[in-house]
Amino acid sequence: MVKRGVMVKQASLQSNRVARFEDRKLALDDFNVDPVSRIQTPWGIDADMESVPKCVYLKLEDLKCFETVERQYESWGVIFNNCIAIQPSNPAFPPHSGLVVLMGSPKSGLLEATFVNPVAIVDAFVTSSQPLVLSAYDRDRQLVAKTILPAANLANSDSVEPPNVLLSVRANEIHRVTFCAFDGQFTVDDFSFCLM
Repeated sequence: MVKRGVMVKQASLQSNRVARFEDRKLALDDFNVDPVSRIQTPWGIDADMESVPKCVYLKLEDLKCFETVERQYESWGVIFNNCIAIQPSNPAFPPHSGLVVLMGSPKSGLLEATFVNPVAIVDAFVTSSQPLVLSAYDRDRQLVAKTILPAANLANSDSVEPPNVLLSVRANEIHRVTFCAFDGQFTVDDFSFCLM
């Protein structure tokens, strides 16, 4: 088993910049990492296991197509709301890795993730038919960080941005994030987060 002990290169977004992150998938594949199945839940780690990473990369491939996603990853520290798993049949929404992605449903254009314990970093690869905002909130539901995908980034379109752009928010005490694309559809892949 390989433990993910070091975060690979990451891009951080300011409010109106879109990150370009070509190396993440390559780095994970190079190490033959099997994301969630290879680390223990951070909340069950013994004090003498400080070398165990405190980042979680969700393996979505175990989800069934059209499965409502809510508490499947609660033991890993996250609960989803308004979320289903899909295997996109529309080539405009290609997965970043594997076959399964997350999508907002039944209400389109919105997906929410709430963390069991506060986190400091949330990353996800997003493909959207409209501009999209990834917002992070603290315990009191105050906005602490946000990142914007300024335009649609569908595959095989004239978009300036390619599909599967890495969006990232960083702040102390992130308790919840929302993905919101007004009047749009979007997919989320390779969702990951790191504890404080």
